[in-house]
Amino acid sequence: VQLVESGGGLVQHGGSLRLSCATSGFRFDDYAIGWFRQAPGKEREWVSCISTRNVKPLNAPFTKDDFGKDRWTVFRDSAKNTAYLQMNRLKSDDTAIYYCAADDRGVCRADSWKESQYGYWGQGTQVTVSS
Repeated sequence: VQLVESGGGLVQHGGSLRLSCATSGFRFDDYAIGWFRQAPGKEREWVSCISTRNVKPLNAPFTKDDFGKDRWTVFRDSAKNTAYLQMNRLKSDDTAIYYCAADDRGVCRADSWKESQYGYWGQGTQVTVSS
């Protein structure tokens, strides 16, 4: 089983990045995919969870404005076994290591913010936003 994040990097304030989470070794369509991040000096926090079958994603409360104003979008491509986190209008506060993880329940739930619900994790990809 593998989850491999990519797409991170150094970007200027206001720029965009699309993070990818390429998966293998399990049936992608049976798993919900969660996104987490860990900013410098902080604990890792949940960002979003996207279920299988086009169910509306669940997003962390702190991201309300981010997803609500389409600054961030999560989606998945079953043909590629890959999930994505599209981030636009990036800010310095977005600087963090971003992780994806897989939950075999398939559907995001109220406890999808808990790291323990995810059995598989990627290694993370660094996003650095310069001001």
